[in-house]
Amino acid sequence: MERTDEVFQTALADKKIPILTLDHKWHQLFTQQECPSEIRDMECELNGLLKRQGKVNSKNREIRKLKKKLMDEIVLLANEMESGATLRMEKEMETHKRLVNECNEKLEECEEEMLELPGQIVQLNNRLMLATMETCYKRLHENTKELDEIEEWIRNVRRELKKKVVRKQEKEMMNHQLYSYMHDIFGAEVIEIFDMKYDPQEGRGRKKEAAPEEKAQEEAEGIQEKDKAEASES
Repeated sequence: MERTDEVFQTALADKKIPILTLDHKWHQLFTQQECPSEIRDMECELNGLLKRQGKVNSKNREIRKLKKKLMDEIVLLANEMESGATLRMEKEMETHKRLVNECNEKLEECEEEMLELPGQIVQLNNRLMLATMETCYKRLHENTKELDEIEEWIRNVRRELKKKVVRKQEKEMMNHQLYSYMHDIFGAEVIEIFDMKYDPQEGRGRKKEAAPEEKAQEEAEGIQEKDKAEASES
């Protein structure tokens, strides 16, 4: 894994990757499922570096502002001391120079940290991107595998459905033939008596239903149309 990371880090050396934790869409990648602890840890670390960078920049501005104020006061003190230096003026001048030196030391520390932080942020951001891509592609492969299983299930169900439809059509055809033969042999009046005995509602309804041949044709056409629609969508 380390070797793979090195290869990707080299490939990403010249690529500008946005700061992921500041991107709302990056956070949406992990809204549907629990985010891995590794990514959460890197997210916290990266946010910590960003906050540190903001504090250092603010501190740098404040120190520069203080240094300018001290330097302006030193100039005023120097002008006053030309007319005659007092012990108070000398102490103030000494204090101002000491404070200016402290400002310079702090500015040097800030500038050193300001130079280091961007590289640390970029490096950690790239690591976070690699971990994100690995997690997302793992989910993509898992989803694709499940999709294949679902599609196979649908194909099997569709085949079974077609068999059932054919079986249903055969049974309806048999019923129609039986009823037609009995009607021809025994006559309408006898058939109507037995319809009322065995299934009055069904007996009355049979005469109004479409012929099984027509129903079978309609159902077969319906399944074919559905298959064509699904095939065009896929």
